[in-house]
Amino acid sequence: MKQKVVIRVNLNNGKKNARTKALQIAVGVQGVESVSLQGEDSSQIVVVGNDIDSVHLTSLLRKKVGSAELMSLSPISYVGEIQEPKHSEFGIQSTVWPTYQAGVPYYYTYDVPNNNQDSCTIM
Repeated sequence: MKQKVVIRVNLNNGKKNARTKALQIAVGVQGVESVSLQGEDSSQIVVVGNDIDSVHLTSLLRKKVGSAELMSLSPISYVGEIQEPKHSEFGIQSTVWPTYQAGVPYYYTYDVPNNNQDSCTIM
């Protein structure tokens, strides 16, 4: 599901290149398609993508840049968009493998020629 995440980040914390670092962190998260800065003083990061973990992204920004607050999380739907049917809960088509049908194992047998000689000398 495509979604839009808005995170407010304090970029004026005295660190150089905090804005660049915040954008690099946001781009590095799995599922992100686009990142932009918005707001009056460009303190809001808007991230658009598929199935983004917004809590993970916010905690990464807190660790690396400074204070970050998750403002909104909203799904994006386009008018007239054709949705693909989902085959399972996660959108992954399940594969059914054939069961292993074990047969009776074939054992090779060798005939030993019948020798009429007594090879036992003790008895």
